[in-house]
Amino acid sequence: MARGIGRQVIVELGHFALVMALVAALIQTTIPLIGATRGEARWIAVSRPAALAQFAFVAASFLALIVAHVDSDFSVLNVVQNSHSAKPLIYRISGVWGNHEGSMILWLQILTLFGAGVALFGSQLRPAFQARVLAVMGALGVAFGLFILLTSNPFARVGEPPLDGLGLNPVLQDPGLAFHPPVLYTGYVGLAVSFAFAVAALMEGRVDAVWARWVRPWTLAAWIALTVGIAMGSWWAYYELGWGGWWAWDPVENASFVPWLVATALIHSVIVVERREALKTWTVLLAILAFSMSLLGTFLVRSGVLTSVHAFANDPARGVAILLILGIFIGGALALFAWRAPKLVQGGLFAMVSREGALIANNAILGACAAAVLLATLYPLIAQTLLGRTLSVGPQVFDFFFPPMIALALALLPIGVALPWKRGDFGAATQRLRYAAAAAIGIVVLTLAFVSANAWAVFFGLALAAWVAAGTITDWAVRTKLGTGSLKLTFARALGLPRATWGMVMAHLGVAIVTLGIVTDSTWKEEAALLFKPGQSIAALGYTLTLDKIEKNLPHENYTSTRATLRFVRDGRTVLVLHPERRFFPLQQTETTEAAITTTFFRDIYATLGEQRGEEWIVRVQWRPLVAFIWFGAMTMAFGGMLSLSDRRFRLGAPVRAKTRTAGAPAE
Repeated sequence: MARGIGRQVIVELGHFALVMALVAALIQTTIPLIGATRGEARWIAVSRPAALAQFAFVAASFLALIVAHVDSDFSVLNVVQNSHSAKPLIYRISGVWGNHEGSMILWLQILTLFGAGVALFGSQLRPAFQARVLAVMGALGVAFGLFILLTSNPFARVGEPPLDGLGLNPVLQDPGLAFHPPVLYTGYVGLAVSFAFAVAALMEGRVDAVWARWVRPWTLAAWIALTVGIAMGSWWAYYELGWGGWWAWDPVENASFVPWLVATALIHSVIVVERREALKTWTVLLAILAFSMSLLGTFLVRSGVLTSVHAFANDPARGVAILLILGIFIGGALALFAWRAPKLVQGGLFAMVSREGALIANNAILGACAAAVLLATLYPLIAQTLLGRTLSVGPQVFDFFFPPMIALALALLPIGVALPWKRGDFGAATQRLRYAAAAAIGIVVLTLAFVSANAWAVFFGLALAAWVAAGTITDWAVRTKLGTGSLKLTFARALGLPRATWGMVMAHLGVAIVTLGIVTDSTWKEEAALLFKPGQSIAALGYTLTLDKIEKNLPHENYTSTRATLRFVRDGRTVLVLHPERRFFPLQQTETTEAAITTTFFRDIYATLGEQRGEEWIVRVQWRPLVAFIWFGAMTMAFGGMLSLSDRRFRLGAPVRAKTRTAGAPAE
């Protein structure tokens, strides 16, 4: 009895805390903004405690929902629909955000976390400017707080609590899905800080190097989270869904990829503002668009207007509400941009052949890629709305236009890094990259000599990966004056490089690694769909495969499994044993496929167990060369971002210190 009363108190306190968070968000939005307009210091000072209070109230509410799930409180509708008493603890916790209502409160929690970060670490910002930034973030908190309370209340109760819940979607019962959404949401919502800085700058009519220095680390933090989140989602799809693919141009995959492309352009554009105080209006626009794409992704996932295995909801009312939020914030920010941007004072001039010019080209290509992916993703919706026709855009459409566009960006990347600021010499830059060009050509020649391929694009892709990697290493060698002194001196110079420089090197190497993984896996993967009787052996993929046995109805905590023992034999010796499974969840009457994968540096071997046909079983086996490079490269990119973020010159709240550049080395 006492436990039941305690549960009810926790749930009601969680609901009350959510209401109080909305009140704090209203205060955070209005009073500091009025104070900044009137120059009232006491009103401006309200922004920081209001932001911290909003974070604390949302945290209390989120914790109450977690407790309800962990405690299997089936008086809460959200727990009934997404949990079960037999579910493992980790999935009871991840079930909190494995649904629409819970994912939205997680969205709000991360938003308030970033707001609290600006409040705590933004003490060196001008008080009025900090108040405006926090007011914009408070307005977002108001919008999504109202959305949750009015359309997506996670604390809604049921009149007669059932004895047990319906359980979480079996596909989501995976450790990857326990961590993937929070990381991805951190990237999504982190771009709200860049958005708030852009809107606040437009309000004041002032964008300068100091502004860029503050926007850069927040954008970089969001970009890192987006990179890791997208990579985790890709890896989950690869090993969990049983089809062996790592990217399908799914609408929700695209909804995270488009903000990543725009955020990548924003990071490079902010550097120009910071170093040269140029591209101010374009950078502010990118900051608005990056978060706008995150909001649009939220709309696509939760409105049900596009079909996806990732989608959380199919509720037109919620879709209309999010569309209204989208219109208010994106429309309002763009209107403010149209009004105030022409008044921004522009910075120094530069030649088109320069580091600035290369970054403009980078921005243009990434922006075109983002626009093309977004248009292709939304085209079925546009066609249905305007033409009344039901159309679909398959992966082959994206594969047609995206690789050539991104290849151009990769081709220009080493050249841009080799050019100096303000004015450069294209000939000198290409001369410096002659060894990188030789490496790219050498890779193609070696590939032709030892491996057969059926398309010129393969060689071009491998050459691009080698070109980016060798160009990046060349830049590092120039900075450390490799070959002009002892290795000890070179090592000392390398240690003396700023962390941001090391971050750039690692991120660009990560791009090359991802490119190599994509090209090799897409070109030379092999697969075979085989029919086995237990005990039968079949030659495939250079092995003799033996299906030793099939074990049925193996008991687990909340499912039963059918497990195969698949033995790989080469030259009479067993080199590998895999155990692919099919799992049956009786509560949902759903069956899932659990792939068995073994990974080495050079390849993955991937096996899945299909359906039974009489006495035979379908077994699908794949050989995937260098496929792990895709995720290793993505993690390398993220690590590069972390190195840059740890640079003292860009650390939040740290003063900017001049650093003497090594003579002859290009500027960072």
